[in-house]
Amino acid sequence: MFDILPICLSILLPCVFLFYCRSMHRGGRSRPLPPGPRGWPVVGNLPLLGTKPHRTLQALSEIYGPLFRLRFGSVDVVVAASADVASQFLRAQDANFSDRPPNSGAEHVAYNYQDLVFAPYGPRWRHLRKLCSVHLFSAKALGDLRWVREGEIGLLVRALVCGRNPVNVGQAVNVCATNALARAMLGRRVFEEEGAASGEFKEMVVELMRLAGEFNVGDFVPWLRWLDLQGVVERMKRLHRKYDEMLDGIIEEHRRAKAAGGKGGGGGGKGRDLLSVLIELTEKPDDEGGKLTDTNIKALLLNLFTAGTDTSSSTVEWALAELIRHPAVLRRAQAELDAAVGKARLVQEADLPDLPLLQAVVKETFRLHPSTPLSLPRVASEACEVGGFTVPKGATLLVNVWAITHDPSSWGPQAAEFQPDRFLPGGAHEGVDLRGNDFELIPFGAGRRICAGMSLGIRMVQLMTATLVHAFDWRLPEGQTPDKLDMEEAYGLTLQRAAPLTALPVPRLLAEAYDIELCCT
Repeated sequence: MFDILPICLSILLPCVFLFYCRSMHRGGRSRPLPPGPRGWPVVGNLPLLGTKPHRTLQALSEIYGPLFRLRFGSVDVVVAASADVASQFLRAQDANFSDRPPNSGAEHVAYNYQDLVFAPYGPRWRHLRKLCSVHLFSAKALGDLRWVREGEIGLLVRALVCGRNPVNVGQAVNVCATNALARAMLGRRVFEEEGAASGEFKEMVVELMRLAGEFNVGDFVPWLRWLDLQGVVERMKRLHRKYDEMLDGIIEEHRRAKAAGGKGGGGGGKGRDLLSVLIELTEKPDDEGGKLTDTNIKALLLNLFTAGTDTSSSTVEWALAELIRHPAVLRRAQAELDAAVGKARLVQEADLPDLPLLQAVVKETFRLHPSTPLSLPRVASEACEVGGFTVPKGATLLVNVWAITHDPSSWGPQAAEFQPDRFLPGGAHEGVDLRGNDFELIPFGAGRRICAGMSLGIRMVQLMTATLVHAFDWRLPEGQTPDKLDMEEAYGLTLQRAAPLTALPVPRLLAEAYDIELCCT
């Protein structure tokens, strides 16, 4: 019996040696996994996240480095917390991280992955993105609908002129952004004025963003999913029913208008709107052989309404809050606007290239208050090496955009300060752009999954911010002072203000600029 042992060893040892040599030939020993904290049994590191995960993860990066690993239940999670590491994932490894991991939001809210944001990367995703790019976000489409955006912002200004009380800035701007997008998508406004319906819609959008940003235990511990311990899935289903009813009504109304002889107005009579194009594609395949369903349409409209309205309005709200807190910068911005535009009319999109300080204010707002503080997750299709570490197949990638935009190694010791001059000629970050090429500032993401509506989002934020700064002086309610203005964050998929900005708009232009008889004293 013992005589067999030498024979077995004589066979096994050469095999082990051959395996070792082949491993060395393929590049030596495998790289280690990224470092990270130890987790709890079953739930892993989920209890670490707290109410502001972007800040928690930023603190962890100071301990474990700009690339570290967590475990959420049974899921490996890698976090990129520097511009260099983000570029390795979103540029060098972009193809490997082009898909989204499974999540309850995509299943229960976004029509079971039938949308653009969470759809698997492939022909249907490319088709939906192409439709949006051609009919909403191309240079031609943006130019054709410039009059819509300027018109809606003009309506917002006139409504503010006639008011005599402090306004909820975020809600007022959200109505404007929603109507401007709706006219491009649906050919009509969805809110005639700020009121109960518009307030309810904004609450729906904020709730969706809050739920989408919540780390649902059931997504990471499958055997606990049925318990819905946090009540997240039930809230998602309830919110989905509200959206579904609203979107069904919009589509049915559009079909009735078309049957009655309407053509779908592209914002009110200039070309076709996006929904008209989509409805046609439910009736016949397009040139690529794809055929849309009503569910596809509703999922896409849901993406556009949520991602294209609240992100813009919350950024404008943050920008105005920062300017109120920094009156010297506000006065400089108003002087720039007065010189470029004058006081007899409102800002137009054609004026924006002549407003470098205003553009710098917007960039600095996106930097300090990125609309998506943690990128939408991606998943590794295959194992890969990044930064000297192995990222296992199936790992979820989170890019901590907030940590990157507050990184002193990129932005200097005053990274937490509002300093738009950093982007002006001669500034330390002159030439840094928002469009996904400069990884120290990627509020819209980067790579093939970059936000499809980035160009529209930038235009809307710039135009709304410029108009509100140019048309009004802003006074805080009695008892509040700029230096004490609450700048606390409320975490969700988008970075909301915990306390909505309330301020009194005081007209500062000539009466003719507002196109109505001035009714404010």
